[in-house]
Amino acid sequence: MAILGAINPMLTAGLDGDKAWHLADYVKRGGYAALRRILEQKIAQGDVINEVKKSVLRGRGGAGFPTGLKWSFMPRSFPGDKYVVCNSDEGEPGTFKDRDILRYDPHSVIEGMIIAAYAMGAGRGYNYIHGEVWDIYQRFEEALAEARAAGLIGKDILGSGFDFELFAHHGYGAYICGEETALLESIEGKKGQPRFKPPFPASFGLYGKPTTINNTETFASIPYIINLGGESYLNAGKPNNGGTKLFSVSGHVNRPGNYEIPLGTPFASLLEMAGGMRGGRKLKACIPGGSSAPVVPAAQMMDCTMDYDSISKAGSMLGSGAVIVMDETTCMVRALERLSFFYYEESCGQCTPCREGTNWLYKIVHRIEHGQGRPDDLDLLGSVTTNIMGRTICALGDAASMPVQSFIKHFRDEFAYHIDNKKCLVPVDVQRAGSGFFTATV
Repeated sequence: MAILGAINPMLTAGLDGDKAWHLADYVKRGGYAALRRILEQKIAQGDVINEVKKSVLRGRGGAGFPTGLKWSFMPRSFPGDKYVVCNSDEGEPGTFKDRDILRYDPHSVIEGMIIAAYAMGAGRGYNYIHGEVWDIYQRFEEALAEARAAGLIGKDILGSGFDFELFAHHGYGAYICGEETALLESIEGKKGQPRFKPPFPASFGLYGKPTTINNTETFASIPYIINLGGESYLNAGKPNNGGTKLFSVSGHVNRPGNYEIPLGTPFASLLEMAGGMRGGRKLKACIPGGSSAPVVPAAQMMDCTMDYDSISKAGSMLGSGAVIVMDETTCMVRALERLSFFYYEESCGQCTPCREGTNWLYKIVHRIEHGQGRPDDLDLLGSVTTNIMGRTICALGDAASMPVQSFIKHFRDEFAYHIDNKKCLVPVDVQRAGSGFFTATV
């Protein structure tokens, strides 16, 4: 699914060319101008970080942590090796924006990483790319070769005396490697399992050295912030939600794809950009931030604007920006069954509450969906999620639990109907009419 549309585009501007991913095309669009200005004018590292702080750029990978603040945690005076790492391990169901950035505009990520390395005094960087998108890894390698040949990576970049090496690292397709410390373990050649924190990567990261990890879209936004200025970038969005963001829209819409909109744009406008509801059916619910985010019923969702604060008030998360749209033909029990199976399969097994709990969640929802539900199953699901959340090393346990809690909270009657009547509230033929979304069996 390609980038289909944008309002006031930044990240997607000029990506309709035949070879938008090549260095020459990127330079024509103003690429590497931000890096050149920083190096030629010898702008202080702290000033670069302050400009990112002014932009209120929040991490685009899911957590939404302020990027400039995160950069300030890196000990710039540390005498040894320091690293900048890009998290391109895009494995959350419904999310497909980062691979399009790397496919169509890889040099924006490279430039953003070089600027970040300069600002934090890092000499080496890695882009960890999801293991199931080999063509994207190859595209990024080609972009790295172009940048290196142009003197933008390596020793004495653009004659500035600044040295920085950047490499691509192909992942292994494990969802858990999207967790930043599991990602670091994987780069080091170990099993991709999360580390205990503290210590945090800023003090003890890759190979035990200070490391800053940001998402693909976050790094791609940095050149635009430097070129526009932090305040101008902030004003493109809304207070506490700077700039524009890519949203991956999938499900029961006419035009699924990636859409760039200013943060604070009404959900109704984004839905309209995606062609509206498929078949003219009614919206039933939406997962606004990837499969780990709580589901939001239609009425609440239509009142939301697409920004961190509004979605949070609705009881969910903006997350990665994966907007999963479900119409009235969707069986919510079957949808949750599919999501629960994913997290059960992807748990790394390191923590007992997650290893055992995700299995319980899937098995309980599975038996409800298949006519074997028990009267106490809904309370049991609530108990299991409570005993998972906050009791694991990483957030995968929470990611598995929050959809269960929200689906039952908002659609409890539908789950109760399954248990009492041993069948779906939404007839199977109606589900099939909805084009089969969330109807695959396991």
